[in-house]
This record gives sequence, structure tokens and C-alpha cells, in this order.
Amino acid sequence: MIRKLVCAVVAGVAATALWSMPASAAPLLQLSGAIFTTDVSGAPVNLNHYAAKQDVYLNGGPGINAPDDAAGLPAGIYAFQVTDPSGKTLLSTDPVSCRRVEVDASGRFVSVAPSGACAHSTGTDAEDSGITVQLFPFLDTPNNGGEYKVWLTPYDALDSTAPGSRHGFVPADSKTDNFKVRARAIVEIDTRFSRHGGPFIDGLAAEWTDTLGAHNVKYSEYNPAVLAFHEAHVEAAEAGLHKITVADQTGCEIDDVHYAGQTFVPDANGSVTVPVQVKKHMNGDHTYWVDVHCV
Repeated sequence: MIRKLVCAVVAGVAATALWSMPASAAPLLQLSGAIFTTDVSGAPVNLNHYAAKQDVYLNGGPGINAPDDAAGLPAGIYAFQVTDPSGKTLLSTDPVSCRRVEVDASGRFVSVAPSGACAHSTGTDAEDSGITVQLFPFLDTPNNGGEYKVWLTPYDALDSTAPGSRHGFVPADSKTDNFKVRARAIVEIDTRFSRHGGPFIDGLAAEWTDTLGAHNVKYSEYNPAVLAFHEAHVEAAEAGLHKITVADQTGCEIDDVHYAGQTFVPDANGSVTVPVQVKKHMNGDHTYWVDVHCV
């Protein structure tokens, strides 16, 4: 059955014919792997803050600083979009058929050929030889903090009729990441792993659920060039309720988790979910710390 999407109005202009739905859409299990914004060469950008919209590229895989055995995105054809942080305002201006990317069995982006002649520009990831995909063209965000949200979902899972769908992208089936362009406020959720009294541990995973229910995975890393000092970074976090989930993994059996004066203990599966209520910040630096203690 072909589903039809009601045309969105973006900045007062009817965004007609932006996309057509795939022939069928089925609910998915939560996607493995991660997406992240980078420059054209695949290098992370400090705090996910960009000087211009044209500088923002999308990348995918197991995740920056993920261990060698970490899962990447499942192979297939995906679509992406750029919205404001709430997902209500579609900022991408071309049809969704022009915003497709192919992921290979390793979880890397490898081609925009499914988009045909209107495919987005690409670069080469210097680390894994996959491609990066330019997100432009997209409109300026209406968000006063200069925040944007990029989405990636399997093309066949687009469904404008699903509860919570944002322009056909269903949060439960999507990966998201946030970034800013010419913004003033630095807002991040940082998860640190350590053994009680010991040094911080790099290469450990923290799952981020954004305010809409979409997921992504971040890994703790030491990279002073991007102001990462052993944290798993969620950058440019929008105002609202986020969740950080950590679980027992190689290198860390969780003892407890501390956040905002509260202590959380793992459930029977060795997992802890911490609610993080991010306030609206217009200026300055604001970090929400989640500290995981391993045994």
C-alpha cells in the first residue's frame, strides 16, 4: 500500500513533492551502530559546532572510538533528513529520494547512487575509506540556540502514518544526532566510566535516547582536539528529557551510576537508564555529567 505524506509547510513555503513513500513500511528492531556529524574528511568537529551549513557531513558506522567488535549499521538503503530539535519543522529542502545513502556489511556509508542524479555531495572518510555525505541543502533552524537534528532511518521503514512520525521518519526506527551552526551556547551530556577511585576508561558505550525517542550510541574517548577528555559526548543537546542507558560490557561491569546527586543501580540485566532533563540554554557552557562506576 502506498502511503501519502501531507505536504509540510516550511518557513511559509509549501514543501510539496519533497518525497514519495516506499511501497511498504514495517516496524524494525532498534538499529545497531551509530551516526555522527563530521567534516568532509570524516573528522569530528569540536562540540559539533559548525561555521556554515555547507560544512556539515553525515557519517555512519560502529561509532567514533568504538571497539573493534562493535556493531555497525545494518546493511541497506537509508534516508536522512535535517529538522529542528523538536522534529516538527522539516529543514531539508530536496525530495527524500535525493537523500538516500547505501550502507555496506561493515556498517559504513559507501554510496549515494540510490539517489540518482540529485544525490548529495560526498567526501572520503580518511579513517575507514567510507564516504561522508553533505547534509546541505537545508534551511536555517527556527531554534534560537542554533540547534539542528539529523535523522537516519531505513528507506523502507519510512511511514507517515506511524505515531510520532516526523515527516515519515519514526523515532523508534531512527538514529539521530544534533549539531549547531554559528551557535553561542555549548550544551552537552557527558558520560564517564571509571572504577571507584581509578582512572577513566575509554572505548565504552553509552546509549543516548533523545527527547523524541530516537537512539544513538556514543563512546568514551580521549581526544583533546575536540575537547573530549574520557567522556562519551552527546553534543548540542536540545531542551527536554533525554535518557542515557549504560549496560554491562567488556571492560565494565556496572556497580552504580551517579547523576545530579542521585545514585542508580543496575537492574537484573546489568543495565541502568538515567533521565537527564536538559534546560533551555541560550549562552555559556553547560554540561550534564553522568558518572558510571565499574567493578
